[in-house]
Parts: sequence; structure tokens; C-alpha cells
Amino acid sequence: MYRHFLKRFIDFFIALLAVICLSPLLLIIIVWLHFANKGAGVFFMQERPGLHGRVFKILKFKTMTDERDAKGHLLPDEQRLTPVGRFVRSTSLDELPQLINVLKGDMALIGPRPLLKQYMPLYSSEQAQRHDVRPGITGWAQCHGRNAISWTEKFKLDVWYVENLSFWVDMKIMLITILKVFKRDGIHKEGYATEIPFNGHN
Repeated sequence: MYRHFLKRFIDFFIALLAVICLSPLLLIIIVWLHFANKGAGVFFMQERPGLHGRVFKILKFKTMTDERDAKGHLLPDEQRLTPVGRFVRSTSLDELPQLINVLKGDMALIGPRPLLKQYMPLYSSEQAQRHDVRPGITGWAQCHGRNAISWTEKFKLDVWYVENLSFWVDMKIMLITILKVFKRDGIHKEGYATEIPFNGHN
């Protein structure tokens, strides 16, 4: 009952309450990023596969500028990540707009993180099970290293969550996530501003 009905009801109620309560903070971040991003915009939208592989547009705060080199190519992520953007990302504040995705039903508060569309053909049948539930703002893999663990480990943790989804597992993930956010643990892979791309093996 929790998996098929109560989880969605609880997600909607908490997300709605969070948007209302956090609206002053959201407004401050929007103004802050407007100036820090040098005209690159405040929000980042990208198509991601969700439940049963259905594609939706994920919403995040934009933490990098659109600065380019002399040839017109975007500079490396690490160079475009502003000090403000680094703080917003390290505190996971960049994920807050995904509360809108939760309200729309694209995402859940807790579940496997939604990844890039181009990874879909690279999944094994076991790894593809991560799409048997709605993707989440945080998840079991994020509790065990986030971007600091390998893709193989991350997918195993995602599948474990799908197979063991319950109210108590979700509560445990929520508590661990809160602790990790305060510790700013596992945000980046060493040497990278963002996670290493998945190539089907790593």
C-alpha cells in the first residue's frame, strides 16, 4: 500500500509544505544566482528518464556560468562553477527546485537519482530496474557515497532500494541525507566538479 499509494500522497504533501515554508530562501537563492551566473540564468532544465523510462524535464538551480573559450567552446565545468554555485551545490540547495517535479508527479522525495537519457541503452537488465519506481531528490545510493562511489556500486544500491522500498527505508534515507547535507559529504568525485559520465562499465 505504501509503495503504490501512500508514498505519492506523503511526497506531495511534504513537497507542497516545503515549497511554502522555503519560499523566502528560494527567492534569496534566485537573486543570488542571478548576479553570480553572469546572465546565464538561474534555473537548469534537462530531460531525464523517470518512472518506466518516461522522459520529463528536471529542474535545478544553475550553478555554472556559460563562459566559453576563444573558439566558442564551453569552458570546463570546474572553471564555470562560481563560488556561489559551489556553495549552493555543496549544501544541496541546487536540488530544491525539484520539489516542483515532486508536485507534478515526475519525481519522489526518495528514489534512485534521475540520470541522463543517453545512459538508458547502456543499462543491464538489472540496472534498468531503477526505473521501476519514481526517481528521487535523494536515495539509497546518495546515503552511501553520492558522487564519491563508482557507477557499479551506485546501480547496485539503486536496485536494492527498488527491491526493498518501504516506509521505514525511506525514513532512514531521509535522516541519513539530512546528516550528509550538513557534513557536505560525497558531493564531488575528486578532480571533478560534477560526476564522471557513465560509459556502461565504470
